[in-house]
Formats: sequence, structure tokens, C-alpha cells
Amino acid sequence: MKDFISLKILDKFRLFFEKIDVDYYTMRKVLQVKLTMDGRRLPTIMSNSSKSKKYLSNENKNNFTLSLLIYGLFSLIFVPFILMKHNFIFQMSFVFGFLMFMLMTSLISDFSSVLLDIKDKNIIYSKPVKARTLNMAKFIHISIYMFSITFALTGIPLIIALIRHGIIFFLLFLSEIILMDLFVIVITALLYLLILKFFDGEKLKDIINYVQISLAITIAIGYQLLCRLFDFVNFNVVFTPKWWQYFIIPIWFASPFEVILHKNYNFNYILFTVLAIIVPIISFAIYLKLIPQFEKNLQKLNNNVESKRTDAKFINRLSKIVCFTKMEKTFFRFANDMMKNERQFKLKVYPSLGFAVVLPFILLFDNLRSNPFSNISSSKIYLSIYFCSLMFPTAMMMIKYSESYKAAWLYKALPIKETSDIYRGTFKAFIVKIVVPIFMLESLIFIGIFGIRIIPDLILVFLNMMFYVVICFKALPKALPFSEAFGTQQGENVIIIPIMFLMFILVAIHFISTFFRYGVLIFIIIILIIDIVAWRKAFNTVI
Repeated sequence: MKDFISLKILDKFRLFFEKIDVDYYTMRKVLQVKLTMDGRRLPTIMSNSSKSKKYLSNENKNNFTLSLLIYGLFSLIFVPFILMKHNFIFQMSFVFGFLMFMLMTSLISDFSSVLLDIKDKNIIYSKPVKARTLNMAKFIHISIYMFSITFALTGIPLIIALIRHGIIFFLLFLSEIILMDLFVIVITALLYLLILKFFDGEKLKDIINYVQISLAITIAIGYQLLCRLFDFVNFNVVFTPKWWQYFIIPIWFASPFEVILHKNYNFNYILFTVLAIIVPIISFAIYLKLIPQFEKNLQKLNNNVESKRTDAKFINRLSKIVCFTKMEKTFFRFANDMMKNERQFKLKVYPSLGFAVVLPFILLFDNLRSNPFSNISSSKIYLSIYFCSLMFPTAMMMIKYSESYKAAWLYKALPIKETSDIYRGTFKAFIVKIVVPIFMLESLIFIGIFGIRIIPDLILVFLNMMFYVVICFKALPKALPFSEAFGTQQGENVIIIPIMFLMFILVAIHFISTFFRYGVLIFIIIILIIDIVAWRKAFNTVI
């Protein structure tokens, strides 16, 4: 097996791991296998092709490298903040706020499944491997990806910081980044530990999903709160510490710059600085102590309680309404059951649902701060409801993955002549199960705020979303539903960003149509025709 660079770096800390009672040799071997497996994921449906194996292995590596390059481009956002020199608490709060937003989002959506993985236990616990060693291997596995993303995001800012502010700023920035990464990973693990301790069975799996949605909403709202910490007076940024700001964590990591470089010994800044250093270290120490309990409670995820039969009849009836062929109805019901029962699917998709719920309202509340309600209710801010469609690419990309991916041989065994009905049935289930509930909830709230005058616009929004589903399908890598194994699909996320811009084009056309008499109605007729044609033709051209 390949000896990865990350493992060679890890070797430098061998003594530390041995001191905390981790079997370093075993942990390194487990990590080496995990990193090797990350590069060998292959859909079962293509497992007969050696050419495909080589292609997909290279594609995974290239995708992850490409995603790091995209993160590198994102890092240019930090450059103006790093170049400023007069208000470190302001500029570094935004830098750490954005970094934490990106990392927490990535961690709960892409790596929670790694942290809560229980397959290791079935394989490795039959060998003489301690729980602490196995759990630390998981922790380091996630940390390797998280640090790769972090340094892709901060590589350019670190170089600019060294040139602009000197070596002390550079070292301080680097140290804070490491502490922040440690804090983000550990605090997420401790949160999962808390949930595992108090819940069991199916309820535990549901609670984990709810917590992920709550986390996503908290992150989005927290980042908005960060923007409101500072007042702009005569082109100067003014920060007045208050008690509740102790809960805004990016402030902790920004304060050491103010204390050490500007020698500002305000009591609040000193306390923020102490929290930035002490809390990640104490959290990590607590995590180390609770590792055996974490692994023990993780076993609860294996406790399958028979779920009660609930909506089978309703789904059957619904499939007869929205699907037109027998094959389509079958895969509608199949996809609905898979999305309902696949724990890994929920772990990866539900956090983005949290963003979909909260993002339309963030723009709305931003405007409420500076405008009276009467102005808002007569405005076109209701178009912010389009933000809930930003989760489509992420959710649709996950539909091809499954824990039971080996059953994909059925696609070949069944007398299926073409795959269009499979895709149509699956994506109709996706719309009914995931898109419609969120859209209906937000539409009702928006009608309450903006009145019934927006109903034609909401119909147009929904039709645009249906077309956006087809766009996402055409743009995303193709694979039959639930036919590939879950892994760290971080590299694939890179394609999501350009797809999102296509939605903004539809929003722009909708916005322009509102300035013309009957513009929205004409757009509804046009997009309805496009939807009918697109849903008939788009799925016929694959695999």
C-alpha cells in the first residue's frame, strides 16, 4: 500500500499518541487502509471493467485536487481582510467566521458519516484493537481531510499575512487555524456523543438528523450575527464587547491578534484569547477521556427497531398520480423507501435541508432591519424563496449512493431496456419527499407576509425548480440510483458551484418578467412547456 505524505507527517507525533494510550502502529495501519480505500471506490454496476476502475480511481484523486483548487480561489475573499492593518478584531473575526462556516458545513455534511461509522467495529473488533485506537484513527482520518481543506482555504492568506504583517502575525494565524480545526472536529464529536448517550434505536437516528439540520441553521444564523457585532461610524469600525458575544466563537480566535500585536489589554479581549486557547485543548482532553464511551454508545446505531407501517398506501396512491408507467411507479416507491430509511443518505443530505429552510428568511430579516414591514410586504424580496433550491445539487448527487450498493446487480438482472423510467421515478420521489414539503412550508409563510398576490410567482418558482432538477441531472455525474458506495465524496462538490449559477439565471429572468404586464403568466406558460419536454427527453439519453 502507498505510504501517504500525511502518514509520514503523523509519524513525527508518534510519542504523543503513545502517551495517550493509542497503539500507534495499529492506528497507522488502519489509517493507511482507509486512505487507500478512499481512492478505490467503484460502483458495483461497473465492477466488471478494469478500465473503469483505473479511470474512477484517477477521477476521485483529480476531483479532490480540483476541489482544493476551488477552495484556494475562495481564499482570495480573505485577502482584503488580511491586507488591512488597523482593526484586527474586525478583520480576523470575519476570516475565522467564514472559515468556521465552511469547515462546519463540510464536516456535518461530508464527514459525519465517517465519525459515526460502525462498519469498522464489525471488521476490526474481531482483532486485538482497542476502542481508543480505532476511534483515534477515525478522528485523524477526518482531520487529514479537514486540514487539507483548511490549508487550501488559508494557504494564500498565510503567505500574504507573512509579507504584510511579519512572522509573529503569521505564526499566530497558523496556530489559531490549528486550534480552530481541532475545536470544530472535537465539538462536533462531543455533540454526537451527547446524543448517543441519551437516545437509542430509531429515535437516535432521527435525533441525529434533526441535530444536523439545527447545526446547519445555527451556523447560518451565527454567521449573520457576526456581521452585526460591528458598527460603522464615520468610516471607522467600532466594536463594543457585550456578554452575549462570548457565544460568537470567531471573536475568540480574532482577539489574540488584538492583544499580542496591538497590545490592547482590554479585559474582554484577554478573556476571549484565553477561551481561544483553553477551550479547544480542554475539549480535546474531554474527548480523549470519553472515547471508550463514544465507541460503546455507537453500537446503539445497530439497534434496529421495526418501524411502524405508516404511509405505504398514501405513497402507492401518489405514485399512480405522478408517474405514468409501471416501471416509473415502481422506482418512485423504491426511491421513496430508500430516502426514508437510508441513514447515510440522511446524514449527508439533511444538513443542506437546514440551509434550504433558513436561507430565504435571512435575506428577508436583513431587509426588515432597515425597512418598515409595509415596504417589505410590497417588495419582490419573496424571490429569496429560490434559495431553498440551492440544496438540489447536493441532494441529487447523493441519490446515487447507498449502504446497500451491492444490490445494484439487480439493475442488470431485471429486464430493464432503458433507464429513463428509473431516473424519472427516482427524481419524482425526490421532489415529493424532499422538495415539496420545504417549498410548501416556505410558501405558506411567504403568502402570510407578502399576500396572495405572490401566488402566480410561487407557481413560477416551482416550475423553475422542476426545470432546475433536469439541469442538475444533466450536469451531475451519472450513475444509477443507490448503486455506489458512500465515501468521502468531497471532490465531487466542486461541480455544484457552477450549477448553482444556472439557477441565478432563472431567478434573473423571473425578476425581469415581473416588470411586464402578464410577464409572469407568459413565463409560466413557457417554462411549463419546457418542463414537459425536458422531463420527457432529458432522461432518455443516459447510460
